[in-house]
Amino acid sequence: MRRRLRRSRLHSVCEEARCPNLNGCFGRGTLAFMLLGDVCTRACGFCGVVTGRPGSVDPNEPRETAAAVASLALRHVVLTSVNRDDLPDQGSLQFARTIAAIRERSPATSIEVLTPDFRGVAREIDRVCDARPEVYNHNVETVPGLYRRVRPGAEYARSLALLERVKTRRPEGATKSGIMLGLGEERHEVIEVLSDLRASGVDAVTIGQYLRPSLRHLAVERYLEPHEFEDLAREAERLGFLHVASGPLVRSSFNADSAWDLLRRLRGAA
Repeated sequence: MRRRLRRSRLHSVCEEARCPNLNGCFGRGTLAFMLLGDVCTRACGFCGVVTGRPGSVDPNEPRETAAAVASLALRHVVLTSVNRDDLPDQGSLQFARTIAAIRERSPATSIEVLTPDFRGVAREIDRVCDARPEVYNHNVETVPGLYRRVRPGAEYARSLALLERVKTRRPEGATKSGIMLGLGEERHEVIEVLSDLRASGVDAVTIGQYLRPSLRHLAVERYLEPHEFEDLAREAERLGFLHVASGPLVRSSFNADSAWDLLRRLRGAA
């Protein structure tokens, strides 16, 4: 898998964000492509992706990504990206072009996007939404009281508005979001976030433990017990989420193909 990515000069968030599930996902032939390079314009305290001044956008990236999807015969593909606040379109055009390229090469492959907030610009959100990915994912990451420390440059209300806009614009599509725990949040704050996500029309949620990528990143305030993740999963299901993944090593795109299969069946039966 790594050799295929290197040959095509492609990046995966699995590697760049130092995901603990990397070996398991690569071993079963799944990955999340990271578009628009491997340098992010924001400096979130939890994220292992390099921060700095990104290079130019690679015009061949959509075609190369589509070729990789086809050669790996992926049934479900996840497309994410670094933040590109330096670009006039915030990177939305590259998402749309990549989705179109995959549709042309692999029409049976389902597509999930995990996008930045595009600074809340409606035109850019709509561009990706109108490319019709089966799943539109955008993570709120943490509770609003921790945003200034954990997600500088982001806004909780902006992320909720993005998710609500996507669901309103394309109600037949699935929406998804995620939160990580162990950064100092209280249980009642997590429940409030879950309630806000459901009120914004989100269908699926992932809940995982924050793990410190390096000593330069935010420290883990607390490691939650497995029963706490099980308790939060029950709360999320009670709130009406169609799919809930909650556990210490749960990440946004972990087992995304299986999650989409289940989510599709549940939405069809609803």
